[in-house]
Order: sequence, then C-alpha cells, then structure tokens
Amino acid sequence: RASNLSEEQLNKIVEYIVRMGYKCEGDLRRDIAQNLKRLQAVKCYRGLRHFRGLPVRGQRTRTNARTRKGKRKTVGVAAAPAK
Repeated sequence: RASNLSEEQLNKIVEYIVRMGYKCEGDLRRDIAQNLKRLQAVKCYRGLRHFRGLPVRGQRTRTNARTRKGKRKTVGVAAAPAK
C-alpha cells in the first residue's frame, strides 16, 4: 500500500515514473481532452459520437446504451384517455 511506504520509497517511484516518461494525473487528463477536441474539430465519426454522447466503438444503440445516452426520453406518446 502507498500509505505504508516511506517518503524515500515514494520519491524513488515518482522519479522512476518521470524518468520513463509516463504521463499521469493532470498531464494524462489534458492529453485525453486534447485528443477528443481534435477528433471533434476534424468532424470524424468518433468525434461526432463523442460530441453527441453516443457509444463510440460500434455498439448498438437501438436498444441498450442507456449509460451513454442518459435517462430515457419518451417521444410522441399521448396520454391514455380518461374514462
């Protein structure tokens, strides 16, 4: 566990991550956001799917995809007549 490591051990881990050139935390988030912006600016299929909030990797959307599409919206359904 990271909480059990000494300060020296944590510094060694951080130094290794920096030396190997891995991106983490803010840098990684910024790169991902820039990649999505680039896809949307080019107006490619993946960028448009991200923009519209739909599944990007070819999943079906006729049914399912609720987590990506959001809360269900009913369209064109009239209320039942009261008796």
